[in-house]
Amino acid sequence: MAKSKATASSTKDKAEPASPAAGGDGVLSELQRKHAEQEFAEELAELARCDDRPRPPNWKLSPWAVRTYLLGGKLPHGYEITPKYVGNPRLIEIAVATLATDRALLLSGLPGTAKSWVSEHLAAAICGDSTMLIQGTAGTDEAALRYGWNYARLLAEGPSLGALVPSPMMRAMQTGKLARVEELTRISSDVQDTLITVLSERTMPIPELDTEVQARRGFNVIATANNRDKGVNELSSALMRRFNIVVLPTPETLEQEVEIVERRVAQLGRTLALPAEKPALEEIRRVVTIFRELREGVTLDGKTKVKSPSGTLSTAEAISVVNNGLAMAGYYGDGVLRAGDLAAGITGAIVKDPIQDRVVWLEYLQTVVKDREGWKDLYRACREVV
Repeated sequence: MAKSKATASSTKDKAEPASPAAGGDGVLSELQRKHAEQEFAEELAELARCDDRPRPPNWKLSPWAVRTYLLGGKLPHGYEITPKYVGNPRLIEIAVATLATDRALLLSGLPGTAKSWVSEHLAAAICGDSTMLIQGTAGTDEAALRYGWNYARLLAEGPSLGALVPSPMMRAMQTGKLARVEELTRISSDVQDTLITVLSERTMPIPELDTEVQARRGFNVIATANNRDKGVNELSSALMRRFNIVVLPTPETLEQEVEIVERRVAQLGRTLALPAEKPALEEIRRVVTIFRELREGVTLDGKTKVKSPSGTLSTAEAISVVNNGLAMAGYYGDGVLRAGDLAAGITGAIVKDPIQDRVVWLEYLQTVVKDREGWKDLYRACREVV
């Protein structure tokens, strides 16, 4: 209806967000954490410069370029794109292809498998804006997914466009961009189902104004869900049908996980400006080995079964442990990462339950770490803090 289209257009003009990079390079350099499109602006620009392949409507890059941005590679003119995701390339191809259709994308997996990371970088590459974000929690209400009201103006004027406060979902619809919903299964089921009309009809009704917002071409939704939350707020079958589900696994090999940790630690180290040397690869390998063995319940050589603690011991936690160790080494040591700097972080990541997990960790230290060649220093350091 004419009224609906005119109203949606007016709302779109009002809700167009400022550029995420607004403020200049000086301001960006002071940010604690940059958005993906800010951190990797040069790579995105280089990709756009040589990207002559077909692009879906309103996409900044072609699906080929988005894949290259996520997985890394060398461009025709020699520029090197760093990989953002280390894993099965087919999963990224499926995710990108899904977003070019009318199906929404659901990234599922255990905690720490880079679901949010992939979601952010997909949005940065496809629409140049990863900030249309809705964080799912037990307290997330319909207003977070639809719209809210400026109550001072609502009381003064009654329902009007000026009093309406659009959600990131509404802004994404108006601008033809990607909306991101983090931890979808943490949101209550009745609020989740708000998405059904958005995903099926590509409209958001505003009954108070007798109008609606219609999605522009390029709009889609990327949601993430944690496998550990399965059974908390299951998606209804009606909502599930509107998503294509891509499960992101834990890294397949030790080498792959070590590479991920090493790369992210280096990136975070530059951002945090830690006064420590680059960590030795062997220290990263030891942390990752411990996490993998406890996670899988068996040593890497397959000879010794071990008990698993209650935590997930994800790649993301390994990154945090190494970064914490670098901070300890830089501020309270000589700047060189050693076993003593890592011990407290490793113990804290493993011992979530002070009784059961402590027993698991002590048993692992006694049966595996103590007798492993070259690990005596780590054994002694961990025993001191456990």
